[in-house]
Amino acid sequence: MSGVITAPDGVPRCPWGMESEQMADYRAYHDTEWGLPVHGDDALFERMSLEAFQSGLSWITILRRRPGFRAAFAGFRIPAVARFTDADAERLLADPGIIRNRAKIAATINNARIAAALAPGELDELIWSYAPDRAARAAPRTLGDLQPVTPESAALAKDLKKRGFRFVGPTTAYAMMQACGLVNDHLADCHVRAAVEAAATAATEATAQG
Repeated sequence: MSGVITAPDGVPRCPWGMESEQMADYRAYHDTEWGLPVHGDDALFERMSLEAFQSGLSWITILRRRPGFRAAFAGFRIPAVARFTDADAERLLADPGIIRNRAKIAATINNARIAAALAPGELDELIWSYAPDRAARAAPRTLGDLQPVTPESAALAKDLKKRGFRFVGPTTAYAMMQACGLVNDHLADCHVRAAVEAAATAATEATAQG
């Protein structure tokens, strides 16, 4: 497996999505979102939902439909999605702006109802409680150093499923952990890695200060 790739702009990046017509979309997501800490119940619910829809598909498919997903699912505001009815589910099945998968749509509505029953901030606290010790993790040098499942993602998936959440298996849970900054899986020589670490430190300090 390869390490970083130097894109046409001369900047070293993780190799995923650095080719063909997908480059611009993936590059922007890689540089400005992936791995940066995400907090807030609604924001984490959105990432959980999109990762579930991605299961079995390429991420670029979801990324390019994200505006459609946000419009269809009320901006992923948990209370709003929790109120979706059978009629809303049928509306979503006819919406070309999203992935029209009945099981995943039902799971998203179900998950919103489970999340809505939690106290404010509890979903954020629950997910982030499974973040591993960053200092104990060596920076990956190639994609071959990354695993699709970790003990932490398996434990998070088990906890979420026990609470009634669906489409949150260990692989999906780890993809969410990577995307939301619970871990920093940018390769060691990727130009974004240091920025992600700085953002994580700042977020931790802000949390400690209340």
